Amino acid sequence: MATIKEIAALAGVSRGTVDRVLNHRGDVNPQTEEKIMKIVRALDYKPNKAGIVLAAQKKNLKLGVVLLGVGNPFFDDVLSGVREKAEELAGYNCSVLIKQTEYSLKQQLDAIDALLSEGVNGLAISPYNDNAVREKINTLHSEGIPVVTLNTDIENSSRLAYVGSNFYRSGEAAGGLMRLMTKGDVRVGIVSGSQNILCHTERIAGFSHIIEPHPDIRIVDIVNSNDDDQVSFELTEKLLSDHPEINAFYFTAGGVYGGCRAIEASPRRNDMTVITNDMVPTTREYMQKGLIAATICQQPSQQGSLPLSILFAYLTTGEMPALENNYVDVDIRIRENL
Repeated sequence: MATIKEIAALAGVSRGTVDRVLNHRGDVNPQTEEKIMKIVRALDYKPNKAGIVLAAQKKNLKLGVVLLGVGNPFFDDVLSGVREKAEELAGYNCSVLIKQTEYSLKQQLDAIDALLSEGVNGLAISPYNDNAVREKINTLHSEGIPVVTLNTDIENSSRLAYVGSNFYRSGEAAGGLMRLMTKGDVRVGIVSGSQNILCHTERIAGFSHIIEPHPDIRIVDIVNSNDDDQVSFELTEKLLSDHPEINAFYFTAGGVYGGCRAIEASPRRNDMTVITNDMVPTTREYMQKGLIAATICQQPSQQGSLPLSILFAYLTTGEMPALENNYVDVDIRIRENL
């Protein structure tokens, strides 16, 4: 197995220079860095695991996590995965700092800046889909601070990897379920989270694609609740009032509990087919009551833990993630397999 000393000799540089390149500490001429990395790849260099532990402990790494969805119980399970991994990384002298915001561009940018002021070396983020966030990620990349997106992605950014659902496929699954679970003319009200969250808009796109060849299934209206149960209750109640033809609902994000309360109070509740995303206690409750026909789950704990694993491996060994898009399983639940 090649050693840092051998790589340094072949590159004609010091061991310290090789170490800086392998550990992304900058201050190395780009041509020299490329020369070293060609040798590293040619020799299939793998860092000594014991050395990784020792190096990580000396670095005192800090990882930042920025999550959306304050008040959305789905993110409680994401945070559980974050905290479990943080406890493990603490043994390597690596700390994890967490911020959670509403669906607000300003709040997200402020949270990122707050973590940067605390000296984080890497960032895991569920990004607000705005160019300002994209530019921030690209700037961090240029400054040697890797970013992994989770739960939702942002296009055309320099993020290192994404961990979460294939949201377009998730929307297609919802469309397929709607087709299988309904008959006759189906008129769908969609209650989404935010137009500025890519996973919410992509789920709608996937759903629309699947029902397009079926003229008996049509979307009547789309509203956005920002994952707020009270807002979702009011919007669902209004949809039911304004559109008496609605006989099905697709909830693409949070706000399921509020929306289901409005449906439950409606005299048409027994005529509704309701499909949701994620499994939280109130969703389980409404599935057991028979109000929700199916929900599509997405392993939130894994979404919390895997981004930290990717960042830690990259920052300690230079190891790139095996996959750019790390999709979690699409797990469809009905009352009978709860």
